[in-house]
Amino acid sequence: MSAPTLGNRAARRLFLDRHALAEQPVGPARGQNLYDLIHRLGFVQLDSINTLARAHDMILFARRPTYRPGNLKRLYERDRMLFEHWTHDAAVIPMAFYPHWQLRFRRDAVRLKRQWRSGRREGFERQFRSVLQHIRDHGPVCSSDVGQDEKKGSGGWWDWHPSKTALEYLWRSGALVVIGRDGFRKRYDLTERVMDVAAESPEPGDTIDWLCHAAIDRLGFATSGEIARFWDTVTTQEARDWCARALERGSLIEVDIQGHDGRSRRCLARPDVFDGAEDVPVPPGRMRILSPFDPALRDRSRTERLFGFHYRIEVFVPADLRKYGYYVFPLLEGDRLIGRIDVKAQRECQSLCVTALWPERGVRWSDARTRRLMAELDRVRRFAELDDIRMAEGWLREPG
Repeated sequence: MSAPTLGNRAARRLFLDRHALAEQPVGPARGQNLYDLIHRLGFVQLDSINTLARAHDMILFARRPTYRPGNLKRLYERDRMLFEHWTHDAAVIPMAFYPHWQLRFRRDAVRLKRQWRSGRREGFERQFRSVLQHIRDHGPVCSSDVGQDEKKGSGGWWDWHPSKTALEYLWRSGALVVIGRDGFRKRYDLTERVMDVAAESPEPGDTIDWLCHAAIDRLGFATSGEIARFWDTVTTQEARDWCARALERGSLIEVDIQGHDGRSRRCLARPDVFDGAEDVPVPPGRMRILSPFDPALRDRSRTERLFGFHYRIEVFVPADLRKYGYYVFPLLEGDRLIGRIDVKAQRECQSLCVTALWPERGVRWSDARTRRLMAELDRVRRFAELDDIRMAEGWLREPG
């Protein structure tokens, strides 16, 4: 059965608009304005890697160059307008969404207990009561404040001592909240001391309905699987059933989305998707360095279909097997992803250092593009509080 088709350029622009990358990157980026931006995106992923700046800071800076890391910290830790939990990974999320995380807490309580009994060192369940009592008696804690007599792990990131695992489980299942971070170490407190735990919890069906509506509105168009993966709480079958009901009611329609290669993929969208695509502004031509964890890039397969941009982060790839580098940033120009750049902050010399830039195939690198690149590098330099920019010899490489 045929469906109307949304062309590739219109689809890219609509997608970028839903991710706040179609308009000029200007405007205030603190307080309510910053909250509104995060609400629009749905969440901002947190990540500890800091070769240039933290992922969450790069995500917000790409959309509002006036943003500075302290703005998010105040919104989260002082104003309590955000909370931290998981979508597909750890993220800061608008506090208005907190009631709908009750379903996530319940599901994580079952899923993680099952997984961690075989995947973590045993004994974490026996620490629940003592960890909660310690926080009740002494106030918020970091993982180093509990389990001090327990053997610390040496087997990698997830080889936690039992009390650390208990902390994470109690947070993921809702008994604790993360109230902030010292450096990048989480500080945990009792949910009852921070949140209004007496507030009514939505019914699971209401939360599933809210999550699916919120996902399609932030994606613009999607398959049922992409709707499920957006928050990573709704199951694939629940999203499929929700989409079937929405199609029957007429609140969604089928639409073919043309990919970068000309092939189409059947998706779902709001009935006014074509009107919405016509109203989207033409994305600005300036160049922007995006975090590898930017919301517009989190679904690598979708990015490749829409933009023809194949991206895999190589942090966990052995150095001699990397094609590009440890932590390479995608480059956005207008409505195209035009390349990737290996750039990092060298704090010992206070320099922003560019090792290499690989244009995408078919992108002609001109003097004008170099000027746009240097303008963006200078913005990033000031954001990272560095003194100068250093370009390695032979930085412009052959297309990737």
